[in-house]
Amino acid sequence: MSAAPRADGRKQQPRGRTCGAPGGRLDLARAIVHLSFDHGAIISAPAMDNNGRGSRATAMENTFDTAQVLRSKLRAAALSAAGADFLMRRVADDLKDRMAAIGRTFETAALVHCITGDAEQAVLASGKARETLRIESDPVLLDGRGLVADAESVPLAPESIDLAVSVLTLQDTNDTPGKLIQIRRALKPDGLFMGAMAGAGTLGELRECLLAAETELTGGASPRVHPLADVRAAGSLLQRAGFALPVTDLETYTVRYDSLFELMRDLRAMGVTNALVQRSRRPARRALFLRAAELYAERFADPDGRIRATFSIVWMSGWAPHESQQKPLKPGTPAIPLADALKGHEPG
Repeated sequence: MSAAPRADGRKQQPRGRTCGAPGGRLDLARAIVHLSFDHGAIISAPAMDNNGRGSRATAMENTFDTAQVLRSKLRAAALSAAGADFLMRRVADDLKDRMAAIGRTFETAALVHCITGDAEQAVLASGKARETLRIESDPVLLDGRGLVADAESVPLAPESIDLAVSVLTLQDTNDTPGKLIQIRRALKPDGLFMGAMAGAGTLGELRECLLAAETELTGGASPRVHPLADVRAAGSLLQRAGFALPVTDLETYTVRYDSLFELMRDLRAMGVTNALVQRSRRPARRALFLRAAELYAERFADPDGRIRATFSIVWMSGWAPHESQQKPLKPGTPAIPLADALKGHEPG
């Protein structure tokens, strides 16, 4: 594969990822529910419901084929295409900066379905966590230690960790509120959750061109791009899960490619493929992508002929409730007493 574009639009030379020494190993015996094991090994955990009661059959209609999501991630891990991890590395860099700005250190941190070790390395580099535990949905995604658990599950004991981090996977969960509830319950009081997920606007150019091309060629369109939440919806998810002091914000990166086909090659190498339950199982016609590439070049190309692809990352943070935290004012309560506000404004 040729050199991949950086988030600032310039080409970067392919390079392998380098990682420092692994961090301290969380005493998993007090963190994982209903398991006994050897310290530091890869452990398989049962799927948990939102009350920690074990595997559940949900009545909700799934949006995502979680088996297909995992297959795409494993295929991407096997490819290990140089440079295709640019988005993960950028998000990890942002995570390190955000962690460094927090005025406290956390004893135990769980990296919840973060796909690679980049998020763990970012947390360790920030100096804000003493022990770390990675949770992934397959042993292939781990570095020889950690916990294997279903992507919808967080099999940690209540109030067992001080910090939870999840990057670039929450957008592919069927029960995102339920997963956030599990994370909040695993946090000790005044523990912090920090998350990042692909948000509304991500690959909007690709979505538009595929829809237009398929409608033009067939008179209709099948689902091809995942639905994504915006900043306001992410804040509502945090509140619904019971987090205190929720904060959300948006980081948008524009990446440039020679054509739609280079973009799609990077997306496959990142494990970003169509995993919608209602996706068409029939192979797409080559004519579809040729026409989509033409439309992309017409609508989203810069003067030099290269096309733009947008990645919008929604950042979320919230704290497990604690009595020491600042409480929001009741609706209608003034920030300061009316008498104080009127001081100095009495008629002479």
